[in-house]
Amino acid sequence: MAELEGSYEPGAWDWVNDQVAAYERSDGKEAATLEGTDYPIIVVTTRGAKTGKIRKFGLMQVVHDGEYALVGSKGGMPNNPAWVNNLETYPDDVVIQDGADRFGVHVRLVEGDERQVWRERAVAAYPDYETYRANTDRHIPVYVATRD
Repeated sequence: MAELEGSYEPGAWDWVNDQVAAYERSDGKEAATLEGTDYPIIVVTTRGAKTGKIRKFGLMQVVHDGEYALVGSKGGMPNNPAWVNNLETYPDDVVIQDGADRFGVHVRLVEGDERQVWRERAVAAYPDYETYRANTDRHIPVYVATRD
């Protein structure tokens, strides 16, 4: 599965929608980093938990042995990003685009020692994840995405 079927509904933040569109259009040659940085991103496509519509967003690229961490940091804000509900509701309706490569994945929430290992990998890939964790009282969810 390289695409999800259904109607696409852009998110609330125009800058995210613009980055996703540029990334997809160019197979990751454009808009491939967090704005103003050299940190690479991936584009994640999910099915909306409430609407069933297709949702897309960029996340920091945290990859190890072909698996990807999807970190629900939302910049350390008090609430989880909406896509966390999407992953919980539809863990098998997820597509990752990493550059020109698009592939379906299964996602699972990780906890305990495994979560700690992935959190360390995430901080190594994008140090601000540590700041986000320090700025919120909520438990930041970490998911691991494995190719179908």
